[in-house]
Amino acid sequence: MKSDDYDHIPVLLDEVLRGLDVRQDGTYIDCTFGRGGHSQALLEQLGPNGKLLVFDKDPEAIKTAQKLSAADSRVQYFHASFSRLAEKVRTTGLDGSVDAILFDLGVSSPQLDDNRRGFSFSRDGSLDMRMDPATGISAADWINHAPLEEISHVLKVYGEEKFFYRIATAIVAARSEKFINTTLELADLIAVVVPGKEIKKHPATRTFQAIRIHINNELEEITQGLVQAFDLLRIHGRLLAISFHSLEDRIVKRFMREYTLSDPYPKEVPVTADMIRPRMKLLGKAVKPGMKEIAVNPRSRSAVLRMAEKLTP
Repeated sequence: MKSDDYDHIPVLLDEVLRGLDVRQDGTYIDCTFGRGGHSQALLEQLGPNGKLLVFDKDPEAIKTAQKLSAADSRVQYFHASFSRLAEKVRTTGLDGSVDAILFDLGVSSPQLDDNRRGFSFSRDGSLDMRMDPATGISAADWINHAPLEEISHVLKVYGEEKFFYRIATAIVAARSEKFINTTLELADLIAVVVPGKEIKKHPATRTFQAIRIHINNELEEITQGLVQAFDLLRIHGRLLAISFHSLEDRIVKRFMREYTLSDPYPKEVPVTADMIRPRMKLLGKAVKPGMKEIAVNPRSRSAVLRMAEKLTP
């Protein structure tokens, strides 16, 4: 199935396909379908008896997934967060037999490019930022009602913003005069109060990231999704995760490191090789896009791909 739905550029596509090591009759999961770039490429290598399960919270992404599923019987879609991965996959009877699972974390290009979604500080639109606009509270509702301490904490922890308190104070002062409704209202407010502008980085970048992560509970969902993904994989099944900022990558790296360590033993207890049972092994080092890919797709420049293989139940 080819259509305009797939005209965006999936990040690290060749590296992902090599990492997935697609088997003709295998079962695969794309936890972050988006507009189907990685999924479509995977399907081109999958045989007629293969299976692909796709997940996304975004209703626009699910519209594309529905079209793909209608055109290709190998595809089954779920309008759900990957934090519900185990729950949904177990309804298919495929848990424990999945060959590879892919996470492409963060916000997608179609979400950034749609000003109605409120993810971008460079496009004026409603300050929403929800991956699924039908659930939870919008970014506007949150920043206009949350206490100063909560806003400053979110900006500091999720945005790693050094001017977190200054920005939070400015938000609280501004909302006392007028409800902050749009992305540009918030971005312009931040631009005024942040000193020493960084080259090639808008002063609102970290704040928008922090608010988006908080509104969508992204970091907790990543942790839940990774744990569930491990349980769903068959022995020697593969786990792939693409991160776009340090907080995401830190969670993925920590998870894979923990699962690649052997069973804990006291230092004084002698162990033999067959007693050491790491649950996973890393598949090479972290992979980043090359200059050629970055030139074609500048948004790929911060991507980091990590891969691991399941060794034990």
